Amino acid sequence: MRGRTRNARLSAALAVTALAFSACGAEEETSSSQNEGSGSAASNEAAQQKVQEQLGGTCTLEQYGGQPVDMASATVGFSQSEKEANPFRVAETQSIRDEAKKVGVKRLIVTNANSQLSKQISDIQDLVARGVDALIVAPLNSEGLEPALAAARKRDVPVITVDRKLTGPEHCKDWVTFIGSDFVEQGKRAADAMIKATGGKGNVAILLGSSGNNVTEDRNKGFLDQIKAKAPGLKVVAQQTGEFLREKGQSVTEQLIQSNPDISAIYAHNDEMALGALVALRSAGKDPGQDVKVVSVDGTRNAVRAIVRGDMNAVIESNPRFGPLAFKTLAAFSGGDEIRENTVISDRAYDEANAKQSLASAY
Repeated sequence: MRGRTRNARLSAALAVTALAFSACGAEEETSSSQNEGSGSAASNEAAQQKVQEQLGGTCTLEQYGGQPVDMASATVGFSQSEKEANPFRVAETQSIRDEAKKVGVKRLIVTNANSQLSKQISDIQDLVARGVDALIVAPLNSEGLEPALAAARKRDVPVITVDRKLTGPEHCKDWVTFIGSDFVEQGKRAADAMIKATGGKGNVAILLGSSGNNVTEDRNKGFLDQIKAKAPGLKVVAQQTGEFLREKGQSVTEQLIQSNPDISAIYAHNDEMALGALVALRSAGKDPGQDVKVVSVDGTRNAVRAIVRGDMNAVIESNPRFGPLAFKTLAAFSGGDEIRENTVISDRAYDEANAKQSLASAY
């Protein structure tokens, strides 16, 4: 019976993971094994093993501790990491608010750390002190939240993280699950888009996101690995942080153009930096999208609109609509299901072929 119960819970956990594609409003991607037919047993088994490794271990309410969360009487805290000048953060917070209302949460308390780690720590500690039954956290950094998570752990408050992974704290002790994109894959897809836009040749400058989080590291790794493997003619001549900010993306690009006048492509880790780069390129007398190819990650409406205008060449979406999946996961966890360590959502891609007709779906 124990084995059957565990298998049933694991199946439920996988079902919750599958909801990532539909609940967040993203288009489901067909796996290569589906595209290629049945294939060999060995190749299918290898593909399944890769998926299992990506999803990580499992966590249950019994293992984590605490009591089931009844939405009708629950107080849920959401800790936002950055000020909502960024469309990604606006869409992310709104998704949490909308779903909390939809599922009938008694009270949702939202805080914003305004890009200050110390404030996010105190925000979370305050939410715990106010008696929240569950926490949804968009971490500012992958490390550094340990004091806040310790406060939640002391009271057995389940913590679901979104968008950025925690690398220091322990899974199923400090947090239940991570919901977000495959950031390495985003970097690879951005590289493929850049290769297509440039023909695989040119000098690339990279506008890095903020340091200290896995998003920056993974988006860069995926991009660099992919161009190394597929387009050795693309040379990365500069990498500098723009801290995910539009104004910083502009100022950094201005500096890079002066020190590297032969830059022919820019890869930005988010749309805000890319949009700042467009201003800098025009000021320097360059035609963005033509003289200098521009590829970024996020999928904001302003960036997709820039593709339509011809100023940008491609954008890889990073889906911010975590609300539906976060609350479905919380409900499944409260019901005793085994929840996977990682739930990877599906992201669209925009380029000149689909930007105009897809503009309405961008955030």
